[in-house]
Amino acid sequence: MNKVGILVFVLFSSEFFPFGNSVNVTTRPDVVNIGALFSFNSTVGKVARVAIEAALEDVNSEPGVLNGTKLKLTMQDTNYSGFLGIVEALKLMQNETVAIIGPQLSVTAHLVSHIANELHVPLLSCAATDPALSSLQYRFFVRTTQSDLFQMAAIADIIEYYEWRNVIAVFVDDDHGRNGISVLGDKLEESRAKISYKAPMRPGATRNEITNLLVKVDLMDSRIFVLHTYPDWGLEVLDVAENLGMLGSGYVWIVTDWLSTVLDTYSPVSSNVIANVQGVVTLRMHTPDSKQKTNLVTGWSNLTSRKASNSPFGLSTYGLYAYDTVWLLAHAIDKFFSQGGNISFSKDSRLAQLGLGGGKLPFDALSIFNGGELLLKSISEVNMTGVTGPIKFTSDGYLNHPAYQVINVVGNGYRRIGYWSNYSGLSIVPPEILYRKPPNRSSSTQQLHDVIWPGQTTQKPRGWVFPNNGRELRIGVPNRVVYREFVSLVQGPDTFGGYCIDVFTAALNFLPYALPYKLIPFGDGHNNPKVSDLISQVSAGVYDAAVGDFAITTNRTRMVDFTQPYIESGLVVVAPVRKRNPNEWAFLRPFTPMMWCVTGIFFLVVGVVVWILEHRINDDFRGPPKRQIVTVLWFSFSTLFFSHRERTLSTLGRVVLFIWLFIVLILTSSYTASLTSILTVEQLSSPVKGIDSLISTGDPIGYQRGSFAENYLSEELSIPKSRLVPLNSADDYAKALKDGPKKGGVAAVIDEHAYMELFLSTQCEFSIVGSEFSKMGWGFAFPRDSQLAVDMSTAILKLSENGDLQRIHNKWLKGIACRSQGTKEEVDRLQLNSFWGLFVLCGFACLLALLVYLVQIVVQFARHYPDSEELASSSSGSSRPARIQTFLSFVGEKEEVVVSRSKRRQMERASKRHRSDDGSLSNLNTSVRNEV
Repeated sequence: MNKVGILVFVLFSSEFFPFGNSVNVTTRPDVVNIGALFSFNSTVGKVARVAIEAALEDVNSEPGVLNGTKLKLTMQDTNYSGFLGIVEALKLMQNETVAIIGPQLSVTAHLVSHIANELHVPLLSCAATDPALSSLQYRFFVRTTQSDLFQMAAIADIIEYYEWRNVIAVFVDDDHGRNGISVLGDKLEESRAKISYKAPMRPGATRNEITNLLVKVDLMDSRIFVLHTYPDWGLEVLDVAENLGMLGSGYVWIVTDWLSTVLDTYSPVSSNVIANVQGVVTLRMHTPDSKQKTNLVTGWSNLTSRKASNSPFGLSTYGLYAYDTVWLLAHAIDKFFSQGGNISFSKDSRLAQLGLGGGKLPFDALSIFNGGELLLKSISEVNMTGVTGPIKFTSDGYLNHPAYQVINVVGNGYRRIGYWSNYSGLSIVPPEILYRKPPNRSSSTQQLHDVIWPGQTTQKPRGWVFPNNGRELRIGVPNRVVYREFVSLVQGPDTFGGYCIDVFTAALNFLPYALPYKLIPFGDGHNNPKVSDLISQVSAGVYDAAVGDFAITTNRTRMVDFTQPYIESGLVVVAPVRKRNPNEWAFLRPFTPMMWCVTGIFFLVVGVVVWILEHRINDDFRGPPKRQIVTVLWFSFSTLFFSHRERTLSTLGRVVLFIWLFIVLILTSSYTASLTSILTVEQLSSPVKGIDSLISTGDPIGYQRGSFAENYLSEELSIPKSRLVPLNSADDYAKALKDGPKKGGVAAVIDEHAYMELFLSTQCEFSIVGSEFSKMGWGFAFPRDSQLAVDMSTAILKLSENGDLQRIHNKWLKGIACRSQGTKEEVDRLQLNSFWGLFVLCGFACLLALLVYLVQIVVQFARHYPDSEELASSSSGSSRPARIQTFLSFVGEKEEVVVSRSKRRQMERASKRHRSDDGSLSNLNTSVRNEV
């Protein structure tokens, strides 16, 4: 009976004849069969083979790892073939293999994973990086290296860091290449970038095929290339690119980690190879430094010389992960046995029935690993530290803390310019240091060292050039019949002139490349073309761009990209105006009714306050009631002309009067200026005051045919289309406005401010009423995500900064005969809002003066009038009304009278006390005499 039979018997016996709860019957076999699938002659395979064999020796030399059990490894060469990978995997599984390290290639892993699912044999791949292998479909596939999901996220962050928007992906057209680039596209979309073109290569493509592919992509506008392939073919691609001049100045090549694998494996790299990759940016899986890693790296040369038949080679990160994979599997098998797992297999009835023709395939030799589920669980729960650092799986099956080094190939080697991790993004600090801090992915923390780009330049490439393929840009230009100062078709074959054309041609001079183009008229020349139709044809690819007077609106930005606005414009209302002649009441116009009312009230208030403050001490403010009322009114309004005759004697009265005279000075100065403007400047009035009053009238409204004003008025302002009248030319505008609604015309015309300035230059009987009710600008239109739109925007900003934009504006739009005055009545009239601060100051001064005056009166009353007891004794009724009546009488008396009466009373009191004292002395003398 073999060992497997003994194990089955033991399991059967323990199930039906239990020995008791305290007895754990678990037998560890002497040998556990594992397998490995690699392409031995590949860059990754040769390193992985040596690393796996070295790890196997280390595991088997330490009895404490598996407690006496040894791992027996069988390696098979797949030779870059998916079919051979299946055959070799079947061979391994005929030998009761419990786990397979590999496959190396993602293509093979997709195929073999189906077998692993059927036979419950875990696959531990340290080289297959295809993100699709992490799906739930491949339950028994375990990736023991980093997934390309994170590598593509790192590349997307690099592209975002340098603010590029379009990239070209060159990749091998298999599962590995397609799925990786698909993930890259998803990651780029998160940062508002995209893959503008995908250039797939056939696996094993010839040099001619690679050349044809690169020639094609070189004709495109993007200069950012992402190369995702295998090491051997990748070097061929870069060699062809070098020969085609695609590794010169202005180009950017971002290569996945296959290049760093080549540099590590074949170091030092030959001069021919290193010359073809100058300035290339690549990635390398980051593994923190440790004593274990140092020991393996130090002894690597001895391992390769002893185990490899050919010349020694370097240790790449894939070799490190291969070494750790063996240790990971060993720990998992040990845990498998500790949890009661047993090595046993059972036949699959479906496989035994398979056959082909008269013979039979050896499928009956394949068996299902009964402990596969438990071993898979043990693998996912491993938590150890290897040469690549801490090894632990996330709930999604990825290794914890994925990180990469960002490498720039320069000179005879390379330099590390930073790191990337999904914890903190790009940084110049190793990820293991950042793991101790809170995660921070803000743009300010993203950092990389300077890169030496292809062409030996440190200046960041723009990433885009105009394609040098000889094709002219087809630029649509509206063939306008009105406002030809902006765009007009002049004499010559499709020749245009005007303000917009001059801005476009001037901006072209600031582009760092030549831009061949052809202006194509859009429209029949009899009616203004509809701008939205031209914009939609740019979006559809009929035109490569559109140049003209295009307002940048929300609906249009959904179809195309616009440049930086080169002129500001907005919708305005133009209506007929008539001259307002000054009449007999013109002097009332400077102030609004509210302003007149408030000013008059404050005149009276100040007069009353000054009267209160001066009444007790100033004879000018005393007399009969009728005279005092006249005095208050006269004093109040005479201050308007600074001609008041009454003097002010009190300090409080002078303070109040000083503040009031200052306010009067400002009011009279403002009134004079406004009245002068009203009487000397022509005043225009219109029944239409602005867009709100125009909407409320219900009268017809004119607009320029073909402009966006129609949709804006009907959709945004909810004006019925039955009220909107399309007009073609300036003459149509003038006629419709002169006729008015009663004669079949319009009440007003709504158009953009730039157009209306030209219209009003010769039509002075019309004017802009109200203010602009929409703010927008004009720009040139390009297809979505066009880099040319970005470059043209930069050029327009330069035109604005150096003054060329203003000079072009003055050339075409400066000569305007009569300016649009607008309805100035409301502007010239002075509002209360402009003076409310002065009135508040005056009111506060009056109130404060009255409070201080009241305190002074109370103090004087207490000092100069009899005390409350005397008042109470002399009063027959209640003391409080008498006291109030006395106080009011006191307030109305002149201060001199109060003072003299107070002195007289004091003298009388003193005299009474003197007589009282004399009477007391006489009585005392009489008493003394009587006693004597």
